Amino acid sequence: MATIKDIAQEAGVSAATVSRVLNNDATLAVSEETRDRIFSIAEKLQYKPSRLRRMKQEGQLSRQQIGLLMWSTLEDEHSDPYFSSIRKGIEVRCEELGISIVKVLRGNARTELAPIHELDGLIVVGSIAEDDVMNLYQHRDRIVFVNHTLELPEYDTVQLNFEQATRAVIGHLQQLGHTRIGYIGGQDRIHRLERGAEERDVVELRRAFFERALDEHALFDERFVRMAEWSPNNGYEAMNSLLEQGEKPTACFIGSDPMAVGALRALHEHGVKVPEDMAVVGFDDIEVSEYLNPPLTTVRVHTELMGRTAVQLLLERIGGREAAVHMTINTTLIVRESCGSKLQQSTTTN
Repeated sequence: MATIKDIAQEAGVSAATVSRVLNNDATLAVSEETRDRIFSIAEKLQYKPSRLRRMKQEGQLSRQQIGLLMWSTLEDEHSDPYFSSIRKGIEVRCEELGISIVKVLRGNARTELAPIHELDGLIVVGSIAEDDVMNLYQHRDRIVFVNHTLELPEYDTVQLNFEQATRAVIGHLQQLGHTRIGYIGGQDRIHRLERGAEERDVVELRRAFFERALDEHALFDERFVRMAEWSPNNGYEAMNSLLEQGEKPTACFIGSDPMAVGALRALHEHGVKVPEDMAVVGFDDIEVSEYLNPPLTTVRVHTELMGRTAVQLLLERIGGREAAVHMTINTTLIVRESCGSKLQQSTTTN
């Protein structure tokens, strides 16, 4: 069986250098050529192959340089932590693996974005037009889209299981006896990186699955649906609009927790008691949700897991996987007082 001394003799370096290279000692000043030669000789001499492969892979990972393209601005992340949590998952996983995120680009910053074709891979967070992304980074097989509204068959994607999440909400409200169920949500768009390019409105998936689930029981009522922008103020205005019409829903599913915050204020101002007069369910489970009055029933989205999964998919692509993979992440229904039930958790399943 080959030893470190055998590898050192053939490589023309000291045994100490071989040992430090094989153990990925970051403090060792040695050229990449020497490092690669040592790994190559160790493989040829079959020096503890399984351990060697692992160490070599770790060393290769530390040399990967990837980019992160976010549609949301820092201000967006401050007001709604959904995308910042995805970004955190990406950054934490890269740090664990020693991968460098050398470019963080903001598509919504309205600044000119220079091509980044030299990077080893790119993770895109948000619904950005794929053609615009390809103009920025031409390696289609090393792009992972996270939380993109459309299906993208040719790319690796990480998406939420919106259908199961929505059915969990509707099923829970129906179990509580509700038949007049409303929906408040925001408009989804395919964003453009090119200045002046027209953005395209697309079907908002929570709204679509909400209608489908209620249609199956002949309960869908267009009068109880309001679409706005994703913000507390728009949630407030949308709920005001619902309350000002004649017949009102007895329960309302709201597409994001920040919108639900605004909606709860409108309900309070109108003297509508939650959950006695109207049950409310949000989406995201942001930190403030459990501290609202009443605490908000909501769908917990495992955003950090989405980010970590995106990194894993990208590494597989860099490692040579050819076929695109589409990962769907399930959610957890967190039941609190805003819908009239005791605290509990219910994980959706495929």
